[in-house]
Amino acid sequence: MVHGRGGSPSNMLDLVPWLKRPNLTYLAPSAANNTWYPNSFMSPIASNEPHLTSALGVIASLIGRVEAAGIPQSRIVLLGFSQGACLSGEFAVRHPSRFGAVVMLSGGLIGPAGTRWDVNGGFDRTPVFLGCSDVDAHIPKERVLESAEVFTRASADVTARIYPGMGHVVNDDEAEFVRMLLDGVCAP
Repeated sequence: MVHGRGGSPSNMLDLVPWLKRPNLTYLAPSAANNTWYPNSFMSPIASNEPHLTSALGVIASLIGRVEAAGIPQSRIVLLGFSQGACLSGEFAVRHPSRFGAVVMLSGGLIGPAGTRWDVNGGFDRTPVFLGCSDVDAHIPKERVLESAEVFTRASADVTARIYPGMGHVVNDDEAEFVRMLLDGVCAP
């Protein structure tokens, strides 16, 4: 569970009761100074370095520790909100594999307009959910839909939902969809 800019792990862990799946293990890394990278996710990638590479390394390290504990990647869900959603999605695209799910709440893939994401590999039907408002001040709906298309081209099972007038928040419909994804990951 990857927090957004200005957020903290506790913000993400506050979602756990709302998700109503208390028997799962939730891990929430912390960004230095509460931000994963300094500039907008739509800024030139070089302007967010070396922070972006470091943040992606945090996610890689956490996944490595979970796998070392005997949990296969196919049972790991990457879930993020805002900047954390962007980071989670970007990590997945740079490391395509069969994840349990990828959940991007109010986020899109990282890079300026015109960025081309060439995914080297596939997601083997990994469920990917992107949810965002049509009037989010931080995340253009066009980038959400563009990100959904990148995952679709790489063999993910994508659901993208754009919510009218919602703003930069998470809603009950998104929580219900995430619950369904979590149940699918936990199914024998």
